[in-house]
Amino acid sequence: MTPDPRVTLARPDLAARKLEGVLAAAAYADTRPMVVAAPCAPLRRAAAAESEQLDQVLFGEIFDVLETRDGFAWGQARRDGYVGFVALDALAGEGEAPQWRVSAIRAYAFAEPSIKSRALGPYSLNALVREEAREGRFVKAAGGGWFVDRHLSPIGADFETDWASVAERFAGAPYLWGGRESLGLDCSGLVQQALYACGRGCPRDTDQQQAAFAPVEAEVLRRGDLVFWRGHVALMLDGERIIHANAHHMAVAVEPLAEAVARVREAGGGEPTGHRRP
Repeated sequence: MTPDPRVTLARPDLAARKLEGVLAAAAYADTRPMVVAAPCAPLRRAAAAESEQLDQVLFGEIFDVLETRDGFAWGQARRDGYVGFVALDALAGEGEAPQWRVSAIRAYAFAEPSIKSRALGPYSLNALVREEAREGRFVKAAGGGWFVDRHLSPIGADFETDWASVAERFAGAPYLWGGRESLGLDCSGLVQQALYACGRGCPRDTDQQQAAFAPVEAEVLRRGDLVFWRGHVALMLDGERIIHANAHHMAVAVEPLAEAVARVREAGGGEPTGHRRP
């Protein structure tokens, strides 16, 4: 089986050392873990600011770097496994493990432990925070500013339980190819972020998500189930309505599933390819 290049840190000339003896490459090297220091950073197809955005990495996530050149790091996002290029100025040396995740849909941090000080961000849902100091209701993030603690939840606890409810909080957010932040995201990014907030793992792309979850019959669809088309995914809000980030509305929108199925069919996109229950 040919390895999926989206999640395999290997090229003909260079591969991660863990793949030595598994995949052929001219050379192997160890990765260097770095932490995302920007509120959000694009993960691109090539080492250029104009290159296609394939994914995004959020503040506090680990990016395992294999090579640096032209102001970019080539490596693999540890959280969802995606491989690509991230600007070096968005990364910093790895610190200790984070204790908090951003649980608000988006939140500002501040230069000082005061809401009147300079605002930093915004930071999106599921960004990760390593606590460096605390003052009253403010938590100082390593490599970042001071967060109000009500915007944070402890990692491993206080996860949400209804990913459809999480997705609804993104309603109206702009559609953005490769996006997974609250200021813009695509269909699979919306599903991934909603499941992350509930403590569930989730791959990045629609075909990966369809392969990851259990099939369910269309006749028994319920809240939280997923409907897939070729290259697209929507999340059921009940037995009839979906929420999805889509290029028709250019936003995260709620609509009847029947209307979406008819519109996609008329546009030549075919029928749904499957239904899944995370």
